[in-house]
Amino acid sequence: MEIKINRGVLSLIEGDITTQDTDAIVNAANKSLRGGGGVDGAIHRAGGPKILEECIKIGGCETGEAVITSGGNLRATYVIHTVGPVYRDGLHNEPARLTNAYSNSLKLASLKGLKSIAFPSISTGAYGYPLEEASEIALNTAITYLKEHTDIELIRFVLFGQKALEVYEKKLKHLT
Repeated sequence: MEIKINRGVLSLIEGDITTQDTDAIVNAANKSLRGGGGVDGAIHRAGGPKILEECIKIGGCETGEAVITSGGNLRATYVIHTVGPVYRDGLHNEPARLTNAYSNSLKLASLKGLKSIAFPSISTGAYGYPLEEASEIALNTAITYLKEHTDIELIRFVLFGQKALEVYEKKLKHLT
């Protein structure tokens, strides 16, 4: 599914984030930036040791913040690492922190002059954020960014599994 917003495109696909040919892919990282499970582990495995070397030099990343490394062996030139919140009950600033994870990643991409970026569904795996709520935050943040900025031409959400894609598609139809 694709929609045009301002001069950009918002796209939803099911797939593997490590194979995307966008300028940057976003890693749902942990605070240590040392790799882990899920998307984080897959990106580190596919990208090779160069990404980890750069992450070690950076030293870490706080929840809601974003840092950038090269893409190593990936098709994407860069990896933007962001740390989403661990979901407790939605009452511990999780929505604001998740919004920040997406918006700070987009701001960093703009700062680097990037034109395209691919996101996973941040915090919805091991961090337990409910997919319905997380998809609304992710899509609202992306839509707002495209409305206010013309430098990024493509924001793609690469979703793991048909269920996640369907939730995002339904939410996008509702929001636009």
